[in-house]
Amino acid sequence: MPNRIPNVLYIDDDPGLARLVQKAMERRGYRFQHAANSEDGLKRISEGGIDVVALDHYLPTGTGLDVLAQMEGMQDRPAVVYVTGTAETSVAVAALKAGAADYVLKSVDTGFIELLMTAVDQAIELIRLNRGKARAEQDMREAKERAEVLLGEVNHRVANSLAMVSALVGLQANAIDNDEAREALSETQARIQAIAGVHRHLYTTDDVRSVNLRDYLQSLAAELETTMQAKQTATRILLDVQDISIPTEKAASVGVIVTELVTNALKYAYADGEAGEIRIGLSRSGTKDIGLVVEDDGIGWDGTGAPKGTGLGSRIVKAMAVSLGATVSYANKLPGTKVGVQFPV
Repeated sequence: MPNRIPNVLYIDDDPGLARLVQKAMERRGYRFQHAANSEDGLKRISEGGIDVVALDHYLPTGTGLDVLAQMEGMQDRPAVVYVTGTAETSVAVAALKAGAADYVLKSVDTGFIELLMTAVDQAIELIRLNRGKARAEQDMREAKERAEVLLGEVNHRVANSLAMVSALVGLQANAIDNDEAREALSETQARIQAIAGVHRHLYTTDDVRSVNLRDYLQSLAAELETTMQAKQTATRILLDVQDISIPTEKAASVGVIVTELVTNALKYAYADGEAGEIRIGLSRSGTKDIGLVVEDDGIGWDGTGAPKGTGLGSRIVKAMAVSLGATVSYANKLPGTKVGVQFPV
């Protein structure tokens, strides 16, 4: 209730006492309203704008406890100061349990008015703090929602931009007669698609802080298979990937590693378009690590000696492994190669 006079509703069927309370409230600078019964009081509360209710226990129909029960769950519920003429502590305890902020023993002397005013002052401060907290929380929720929408739009645009770059690289590759240059551009295109896949995943999910690797690698494998089919390659990609999510900043590195290892296996494991399998596995290794495996049944390589080709793919794998804090191991299965990548999450 910033920058406005607090509204206090007094629910009591004693008109003489109500006039005394009204004078004290108005001297305090509060707007005073009176209801002689629970029905009128609840109706006025439901209309909104009431900050504090001073609620008498004994009413013409029922008690103030009945009013408190009907106020439960009200939106922007006012604070309640319970007024009781009985010295029985059970009434006051019941009122506090039902949501009253404070209680005052009712009497005919001036001490009651002063105690009531103090309790109302404290209740007004309490409701001011509670409403300020609620507004701050609402502002935070709205800011978070706006940020998530904006981040989703950013990821959408980044994914579209990367897709455009990938398409341009593909057009450039098709316009080149040199086979080695065309192959290099094709591999670059695959790397761009791996990164674009992360952003595509992010704008289609509610959680932008993490990426589900099973969904992401399935999508990535499908794109790589489409590329292989376009080159009339009979090699198949098989996945055995657990349902694991990792922080977003690590997902692109994992995607690039998988792309490089699959591309290398496609180029060197199976000679002359020979049919075969490239298997991708992902599982938890211990409590904090994730194990990624890419293997084939081709000619085999144990990771030692000079790599075939330019060695760029191997260097990219090492660079991405460093960014993940990962260890990379090669095993020559004879036949085939098995590359293991283990990294913490």
